[in-house]
Amino acid sequence: MLDTDTAASTQAIASLCQPLRQALIEAGLDGELTALTPMADTGLAHAHLWLSRQNGEDWVARLPKQSQMRLAADDNLAYQAACFTRASQGGHTPALKAVLPVSDALPRGGLLVSAIRGRHARLPEDLPAIAKALASLHAQPLPPASQRIPLQAPTDPWAAMLTELHQQAAYLDRAKITTEVRRQLSDDLADLEQWRRRAPPASQSLISFDAHPGNFLIQDDGRAMLVDLEKCRYSLPGFDLAHASLYTSTTWDPHSHAELSLGEVRAFHRAWAAAMAEHGARIDADELLQCRRAMWLWSVTWCAKWQAEQRRARDASAAGEDWSSELSDPALIAHVADRVEHYLSPDVIARVRHEWRALADDSGLA
Repeated sequence: MLDTDTAASTQAIASLCQPLRQALIEAGLDGELTALTPMADTGLAHAHLWLSRQNGEDWVARLPKQSQMRLAADDNLAYQAACFTRASQGGHTPALKAVLPVSDALPRGGLLVSAIRGRHARLPEDLPAIAKALASLHAQPLPPASQRIPLQAPTDPWAAMLTELHQQAAYLDRAKITTEVRRQLSDDLADLEQWRRRAPPASQSLISFDAHPGNFLIQDDGRAMLVDLEKCRYSLPGFDLAHASLYTSTTWDPHSHAELSLGEVRAFHRAWAAAMAEHGARIDADELLQCRRAMWLWSVTWCAKWQAEQRRARDASAAGEDWSSELSDPALIAHVADRVEHYLSPDVIARVRHEWRALADDSGLA
């Protein structure tokens, strides 16, 4: 599902082979297994191992390093299992195969999902395929409120997003940023709150909330597959569209690195709107625009949070959220640190704010 280059894998991930094998034996899932291959350490939330199987239907083990949803280990597994189960109904994500329970060998348990063979996304050429993949989530019928658990499903998604923004913005006082950047971010957050007070009711759907291009693989048939699904929720589709096309997303992963023009961003939104129109969806251009600003603010305030939290020692109890740099390959940590510093720099802040104003001036997102 990701790079299987063992040379790029860390010793820490390789050391998971035996515990994983033991967990598979205990679960009775080792019968078809022919090999376990550590995969490159490319994310802050999971270690991945490729399970080669005799029948040719390979799996990938997703072993949590932490819970970005701030959940206990068992609850985190249940949440992620629900993400894969529901998202896979659209045909653009891996299928859930099994859940490995929390154990001494695997303190946070793990998920087994179908392995996806494909290349990294290339932008802008793969944006139409990514738009269709996102629409496969967003167009799913909204289940009754009682059936949305365990996924987050706030009654007011804007209130929930603003709460999260303020929680992360508290880290700005400790971030390596200029006074002017701090002021600009505060102003944009205040403007977003002011807009929300007069906003019409939001249209909710199943969303990924982690749709940056590095989380997609493109199959030989051109289908985009979203392979990382731990933060799904019922909220605003515009958050996904923003996360797929913001500068802070398209330049995050070196494999899919690109700087999109305004025209390419607009074309991406049109491709998504066309896919959604097949399901009779209502498109609110102003909502999409504000979602873009909110997702950018979420991204840069997360950067401030990571700068502070990554210096902590790893959580020995293996429970909840943990951004400690001890959990990941030093090369990955160095890459994240570089991106975080870049995104919080005055030039990048100015760039993204300028882009947003240009889109706002012509309402060019739908």
